[in-house]
Amino acid sequence: MFARNLTETLLHVLDRPELRLLAAECRIVLDPSVAHPFHVRGGGQIVLGAPCLGERRVVAFHLRHALELAVLSGHETPDLAQAVKISFSAARTAARFWMLDAPAGLPAPEAWVRACASRTPPAREDLPQLFAVLRPLLTVLDGRADEALWADVHMWLVQAWPLIGPVEALMAEGGDARLTIDARTGLNHYGCSHRPRPWAVTFASSTASSLSERGFGGGEMARIALARAVVEGRAPQMLQDLALEVRGFLASWYGLLGPDHVVLASSGTDCALGVLALSILQGQPVTTVLTAPEETGSGVPLASHGRHFAQETALGASVCKGDLVAGFPDDTRCLTLPLRDEHGRLLPDAEVMAACAEYIRTELAQGRRVLLHVLDLSKTGLLAPDLDALATLCAAYPGQVDVVVDACQARVMPERVQAYLAHGWAVMVTGSKFFTGPPFCGALLLPECWKKRLDQGALPEGLAAYANQCEWPASLACRGLAAGFNHGLLLRWRAAQAEMAALGAIPPRLVAERLNRFLAAVTQGIEENADLQFLPQPAPQRVVLPEDWDRQQTILSFLVRAPEGRAGMVPLDLARCRKLYQWLNADVSPYVPQNRKALAALLCHIGQPVSVPCREAAGGVAGALRISAGARLVSGEPSHEGLDATARMSREIQDALRVLEKISLILAHWDAIAQADPLPSYAPCGAFEEGGDESLWSQGSGPEPKRPDVVRRAISALALGGS
Repeated sequence: MFARNLTETLLHVLDRPELRLLAAECRIVLDPSVAHPFHVRGGGQIVLGAPCLGERRVVAFHLRHALELAVLSGHETPDLAQAVKISFSAARTAARFWMLDAPAGLPAPEAWVRACASRTPPAREDLPQLFAVLRPLLTVLDGRADEALWADVHMWLVQAWPLIGPVEALMAEGGDARLTIDARTGLNHYGCSHRPRPWAVTFASSTASSLSERGFGGGEMARIALARAVVEGRAPQMLQDLALEVRGFLASWYGLLGPDHVVLASSGTDCALGVLALSILQGQPVTTVLTAPEETGSGVPLASHGRHFAQETALGASVCKGDLVAGFPDDTRCLTLPLRDEHGRLLPDAEVMAACAEYIRTELAQGRRVLLHVLDLSKTGLLAPDLDALATLCAAYPGQVDVVVDACQARVMPERVQAYLAHGWAVMVTGSKFFTGPPFCGALLLPECWKKRLDQGALPEGLAAYANQCEWPASLACRGLAAGFNHGLLLRWRAAQAEMAALGAIPPRLVAERLNRFLAAVTQGIEENADLQFLPQPAPQRVVLPEDWDRQQTILSFLVRAPEGRAGMVPLDLARCRKLYQWLNADVSPYVPQNRKALAALLCHIGQPVSVPCREAAGGVAGALRISAGARLVSGEPSHEGLDATARMSREIQDALRVLEKISLILAHWDAIAQADPLPSYAPCGAFEEGGDESLWSQGSGPEPKRPDVVRRAISALALGGS
């Protein structure tokens, strides 16, 4: 009975994708005579005892703790000094896992959880007693701790504490408050998680995506290497090497000469601040021309003035939003180049280009330098201004106009980026949009003429609150940057790299075919839904390349009928569209009829609403929702195991159509849902509790993928274990 009950609970826990990777190399056996929840032996063997039999969330905590101990101890039995550090590291990781996983106020399964999850390490005098509780969980070589050992361990803990935790917690650091997980929902500001959500339908790559199991695996492998380096006292060198490796990967992906042409930044907005810093190195007052800033990051206008764009910087410094960043001149101007008229209609390309040319002529005539932001692509998929006309215009003013291409959506082939760099234009990219990596991983790609600016002068001193030296090229101008490391940024980029590598393995012809099939089917679904109004966006006008895929419009934007509108299409205003976006990512099944509850419970994450001028909408501004095709749509993910490419794409299309169905369902029951105003949730309601969903790995519609290999291996191991 013990073995059968524990096996059922454990297998459900192992369905959780964030535990599978660590479990892959471990052997789990059962022994009810073990007095503790578990014991870790050499060779990655975990023996689970009777106290581990309990509620799923508690079992997950103990298993997470055991897996961390097994991974850090490796195949050798650690000596006492190693065991102390391994034990504290594993306990902190498990404690932070519990704090992410458990509802607020739920009693912790162990008395030490709160102390180990704290921002500060335990006091020196508390260490012996804490280790006495942890020691029985791990086989340790004999030894006696003395005062010198505890003094050394405490000194180590003070330095190591911020770097210890599960990868889903560490990746939420080194950004700003938008990455903070809301304890009520398990999600961040963007409605996504650094843990995989294979049970959710996700087409949110124009905003931000939850990690896939592949992306999580990429980040977790780097996190494991960091955890081992922390225990061994070599974390700074490991992070230095990791930053160089990430920059080298991006240089290779985009065809740059080397990592010294790549700047890492926490976001596209941080990139914009870095761009301005590089522009003012030329010694002239700068006028920034922003193309349709409402179609880019919300903080970009402030960053383009050299001002703080949030209350906290990527490196954790508290600042006053809107204040000038130290060292940036206060005479920077910022002009807006609109792409739409007051009705939300796109302006003709010639009109946009004429306005751009007039801005440049006027500002240059006043002895100012112009920094022009080009969009490739915007939040709704716009490419502007016209690239050929812009190249001609810049040629008329050699050396006077800086151009940065905002390619943060990353819906562009590397050959296009190389062409931009050849023009002498800098390029901003991210791994968090099209590539579906975690939010807040950006990079600035420098042409040679921009890189040379770093050979003299100095970047503004206030930039040290945002960036570390290891994220920029080694140069004279960067010596004033911070000397530390942004571990969250590096782990997020590792996760994005995994998705980029998977896309890179797909031939461009297949990329184009899969995107085309999906986009055509979903466009038709939007156009056939009376509650929606497709918002046509022109396909990007690019030079034709052999087997290219980036001349397709991969962001499908649409307006939604206001619930009170019965005759004709009155678009939903922006404020209520934001509510609709929230409810799509929530379980609204309590507020609909029985026969619609399955659809209402489906968690759907799509692109955040974009404001569109619209006289018919309340307040004159409508909200446009977006369904976006990302790299993961093309390459698949581990939760799709067992589906061939044709079946998988059919399932993706069906899931996107179910999103449209859920929108109509919400509109039909708007008043009841609005009264309850349900919050989004990381997982289906009760999924981690007894009696919850038994098939978390099953996503959306279509055939259920087979159970992952690691779970099957655990079944075998359990069958061989004691009972």
